[in-house]
Amino acid sequence: MSDSTVEASYRVTADELRQFIERFERLEQEKKDIMEHQKEVMAEAKGRGYDVKVMRKIIALRKRDQNDIAEEEAVLEMYKEALGMS
Repeated sequence: MSDSTVEASYRVTADELRQFIERFERLEQEKKDIMEHQKEVMAEAKGRGYDVKVMRKIIALRKRDQNDIAEEEAVLEMYKEALGMS
């Protein structure tokens, strides 16, 4: 391989690498922007009197499987009863 072939190959690789890095950086910025929007939504909800801590729990529950939630709640209820908390 000649030096010019190696240099051309390196340039292509460097350009491709730069593209991957720049795409990732753009996604990082988009993620940051989305997180800021989410923060604003929660601040607005809090301003209207909603409990954002509970809202976050509801959001987490909505992501989970219903059977998984039911099983966890059943165990929680059993433990509470055992401790006289029901």
